[in-house]
Amino acid sequence: MKVEPDECSIDDLARAPGHRVPWTGVRNYQARNFMRDAMRVGDGVLYYHSSCAEPGIAGLAEVASAPYPDATQFEPASPYFDPKSTQQGPRWVSVDVKFVRKTRLLPLAEMRAHPALATMIVLKPGNRLSITPVSAQEWRAVHALLKTGRRA
Repeated sequence: MKVEPDECSIDDLARAPGHRVPWTGVRNYQARNFMRDAMRVGDGVLYYHSSCAEPGIAGLAEVASAPYPDATQFEPASPYFDPKSTQQGPRWVSVDVKFVRKTRLLPLAEMRAHPALATMIVLKPGNRLSITPVSAQEWRAVHALLKTGRRA
C-alpha cells in the first residue's frame, strides 16, 4: 500500500489511536477492487512511502477491518468527494490498516535491483496504483532484504 508520507507516514500510523487508520481516498477502480475483493483481516501490508525524496518500503502493517464504504466520498469538502456516489450505492471502500513495525527504508532502487522482486507490480514502469497485490515469493524476498539489511 502506497502513501505519501506527508499524508500518513509509518510514524504517523504508529502514533495513531490504536495504531490504526482508515485507508481512505482510493479512487482507482483496480486498486479499489484489490482492496474490496482480495484483502482480508490479518493480511500483511508493505507500507510504502511514495512521492517523496526516497520512495520505498518504510514499515509493515496489517489489514485490520473488512472493507466498508469510504466516508470521504460523501463529504463535499473532501478532495475525495464523489458526487456520483450515494449512501445506497457507494462506489469506494476503505479498510483499516494497523501498524506492525517500522523497518529500515527499503528504497525503490534497491527493490528494482533484486531479481526476486522483478515481478512486483509496484516496480512496473508507469504503475500508479496505490494498492497492489504481492505474491508470497515477493513477500518473502522483501522480508529477507529487510532482515539482512543487505543491499542487492
